[in-house]
Amino acid sequence: MRHAVLGAGGVGGLVGAALAHDGRDVVLLMRSESRAAYDGRLHVESVVLGDFEVEVPAATALDREVDVIWVTPKATQLADALELVPPTAAANATIVPLLNGLDHVTVLRARYGSEAVLPGVVYVESERAGVGRIAQKSAFALVELAPHPLADALSAELEATGLSCAVGASEAAVLLRKLATLGPVALTTTALQAPLSSVMGDPAWRSRIEASMREVAAVAAAEGVEFDVDATLALCEGAGDMRSSMQKDREAGLPLELDAIGGAIIRASERHGLEAPATQALVDEIAAGTR
Repeated sequence: MRHAVLGAGGVGGLVGAALAHDGRDVVLLMRSESRAAYDGRLHVESVVLGDFEVEVPAATALDREVDVIWVTPKATQLADALELVPPTAAANATIVPLLNGLDHVTVLRARYGSEAVLPGVVYVESERAGVGRIAQKSAFALVELAPHPLADALSAELEATGLSCAVGASEAAVLLRKLATLGPVALTTTALQAPLSSVMGDPAWRSRIEASMREVAAVAAAEGVEFDVDATLALCEGAGDMRSSMQKDREAGLPLELDAIGGAIIRASERHGLEAPATQALVDEIAAGTR
């Protein structure tokens, strides 16, 4: 398949580099200032894939036929990034978002059509160390795709690169299980301004992450999705000094995905007549500290 990657940061750069390194046809879609600073090669330092460089062309707008468009910017950058991919240019492509949260799926379906969007999530710690430079630091890199006619073939292509990929039981299961894991971790590490080990090692903060996680699990249950809070907390116990991307963004003074993550949990809870006071408190605390 032919691939375009919108958002060549920690996630998009890693996926694009992995596919190109495996011989796939890949183009990066970049804003003009990033394209001017890009040397035509992706430089990857990866725990999972190893260290390598690979040539990958870049363009400032989608100007060719592709089969798959990976949408990977931060939620705060999505609206501007989509200007590089007009609906007419993507008419024959499948749109695969790997963003945090839930609401972006509705945005993409409104723009490109319901059947064109194949929602996915990624479990990885990867960041952009510079234009075209990717540092992937976790011992895992897993993409999970929602069921879709293209999902199995796309999963096989990713598996061939060395990345792990699975097709979930349902779209709700894929998105909500990621949100139930990511959301409480991102919110607590950002509010505490400390790594996950500090959250899990402090009884008061451990209680807060558990309470938020159980709120998302209640939303998942309302949508018929099982989520094992105790097993996920056990994984958090062993995650060490992992820092969430939201925590890193706050430290760098960058816009936060607070609404895309925390806001999504609160809105989803409200849709099901549920309350999310633990999550709301974390969102309010972070918002107050970033004004």
